[in-house]
Amino acid sequence: MLLNDEVQLLRKVPFFERVDPCKLKLLAFASQRVSYSRGDLVFEQGDGGDAAYIIIEGQVDLIAHSPAGDIKIGEASCNSIIGEMALLCDGPRTSSARAATDVEVLRISKDCLSKVMANNPRVSVEISRALAERLRVATSELDSNRIRQAVFAE
Repeated sequence: MLLNDEVQLLRKVPFFERVDPCKLKLLAFASQRVSYSRGDLVFEQGDGGDAAYIIIEGQVDLIAHSPAGDIKIGEASCNSIIGEMALLCDGPRTSSARAATDVEVLRISKDCLSKVMANNPRVSVEISRALAERLRVATSELDSNRIRQAVFAE
């Protein structure tokens, strides 16, 4: 894939859709294409966050390990970014990501993303906006589940 193709790919990701093309070109250039076969782990819950992954092709299951066993908590497909929370929070990964199909990703290292964010406040704003939207959706889903549980408990 050509550098310009990867820039266009990054532009389709909500985090990066309003970011200057020159900054996206830097991200694309510093990124690494990685392929995973179905069943492969992209990253493991509890590991340190060293990179975020943009899914180019395929589907990834997001899995939380619990005492009761693994629980699928979500999935991600083309033009989605996964693993970014551990980069931004400097904490361990809160879930694992496993390839549900053959997957191709663009791996963006923590150092590269940090440098682009430091040199371009717009990237930080857009990432904050996208994370806030994710949090809003997750909170809404939790509230809906709590209401359903309360209704069924009565």
